[in-house]
Amino acid sequence: MSTVNYSEKIPNNVNLSEDRTLQRALEHWQPGFLNWWQDMGPDGSINYDVYLRTAVSVDPSGWAQFGYVKMPDYRWGIFLNPADKDRKIHFGDHLGEAAWQDVPGEHRANLRRIIVTQGDTEPASVEQQRHLGLTAPSLYDMRNLFQVNVEEGRHLWAMVYLLHRYFGRDGREEAEALLERRSGDSNNPRILGAFNEKTPDWLSFFMFTYFTDRDGKFQLCALAESGFDPLARTTKFMLTEEAHHMFVGESGISRIVQRTCEVMNQLKTDAPDKLRAAGAIDLPTIQRYLNFHFSVTIDLFGADQSSNAAIFYSSGLKGRFEEGKRTDDHLLKGATYRLLDVSGGALVEKEVPMLNALNEVLRDDYIKDSVAGVQRWNKVIEKAGIPFRLKVPHKAFHRQIGTLAGVKVSPEGNVVSEAEWNARKDEWLPSEADRAFVASLMGRVVEPGKFAHWIAPPAMGINRQPVDFEYVRFN
Repeated sequence: MSTVNYSEKIPNNVNLSEDRTLQRALEHWQPGFLNWWQDMGPDGSINYDVYLRTAVSVDPSGWAQFGYVKMPDYRWGIFLNPADKDRKIHFGDHLGEAAWQDVPGEHRANLRRIIVTQGDTEPASVEQQRHLGLTAPSLYDMRNLFQVNVEEGRHLWAMVYLLHRYFGRDGREEAEALLERRSGDSNNPRILGAFNEKTPDWLSFFMFTYFTDRDGKFQLCALAESGFDPLARTTKFMLTEEAHHMFVGESGISRIVQRTCEVMNQLKTDAPDKLRAAGAIDLPTIQRYLNFHFSVTIDLFGADQSSNAAIFYSSGLKGRFEEGKRTDDHLLKGATYRLLDVSGGALVEKEVPMLNALNEVLRDDYIKDSVAGVQRWNKVIEKAGIPFRLKVPHKAFHRQIGTLAGVKVSPEGNVVSEAEWNARKDEWLPSEADRAFVASLMGRVVEPGKFAHWIAPPAMGINRQPVDFEYVRFN
C-alpha cells in the first residue's frame, strides 16, 4: 500500500494512486526532472516565493488556485479533460470508429514521435527563457514569466505521462531523453529549430509568447482532435494554460507599444535615435523583431508539402484546427489546396492534393489568428494619433523550411536578389545594433508597482490583485 498522497505530490485525475507501474515510472523520472529544473530552470530563483496559479483539477474552481509557491515545490500535475465514452474518430480512414483508448500497434511509432516532438518544446522554452528573471522589468512581469515556466514544466509532465503510461520501455527512454537535450546545444539540441534560438531579452520573450506559444495553441488544437483519446484529452486541458502564455505576449507587446507612443508624443518625434536616447524602443525596431519571430515560428509548421502530415491525418492521429466545425467529408481524398512556389523570379500559386498540404492549412489558420493580435497593437498606436502601423510580413519572408527555404523575399512579398537582401536585411530583421540597444535597456526592477522605463504598467493585476502587489518575494 503506497503511503504517498498522490493528489498532493502529483495532483492528477488519472488514478495514479491505483497504478503501481505508473507510480514507479514517474517516481523514478521525477528526481531527474527536479535536477533538470535546478540546472536549467529560471536562473537564481530556487528560493523565491512566487504568486502562482496551480492546477489541482480540471473543473473551473480547481485549475486556477493562486498562492505563494517556491518553484521547485510547484505541484506539476497530470490532468486529462473528462472522457466522453461515446467519442468517435471524426476524420481520416477510421472515421466513425470508436476513439482509441490504447495505442493501435500500426500507429505506435508515429504517435510516439508526435508526443515526443510536442513534449520536447516544453522544456526547451524554459531553457530559452532561464536568464530573463535577472532582467525583469517589474515584479508583475517576473511573476508572469515564472507562471509560463512552471506551466511549460507541467506540459512536459503531461507528455511524459503519455509516454510512461502507453509506450513501455520505449516511452521511458524517450522521457529520459526529454531531460537530456538542451536548447541551442550543438551536440544534443532540441528537436525543432525555433526552440534552439536564444531569447535574450524581454522584447524577444513577449514576441516568443505571442507568436511561438500561438504555434503551440494550433499544434495542441490539431492534437486535441486525435483519434487516440488520451492524447486528445491531455492536449485539450493544456490549451487552458496556453491561453495565459499568449496573453503575456500580446499584453507585453501592447504595453511596450503604449510606452513608446507616450514618449513619441512627449518628445514630438518619431526619430528612432531620439526615442532610443530617451530609453524607448522605437516602432521600426519592434517591427523588425515581429518580422523575425513571426517568420521563425511559421517554419515550425513544417514543409508546405508533407507525406507525414497526410499519414498523420489519414491515420486519425492529428486533425486540422477546429476539425469538427469543418463541413467537408473529413477524408480529403480528392481535395486540393493552393501553395506558394517560385517561378521565373516571382511567387506563384500551385494546386496540390490537400492531404499533402495539411501543414500549410494549419499555417494559414495560424497566420489569420496572428494578424488579429497585431491589429490590436495597432489600435494602441492609432489611439495615440501616430500614423505608423505594425504588420505581419509576407509568409514567404525569411523562410528556412519547405519550398520557400532560402528564397529571398521582402516583407511585402517581392522576390529580391541576394545583393538587395544583403543590403536591406537590417531594415527587415533585428541587426546586432538593434539587439545591443534592446539589451542595454534590460535592468531588473523589483520594487512593487514600479516598471522599467520602456514598458507601460498593465491595466490590472493578476487574480484581482493590485498592480503594485508583491508578486515575487525574495528570500
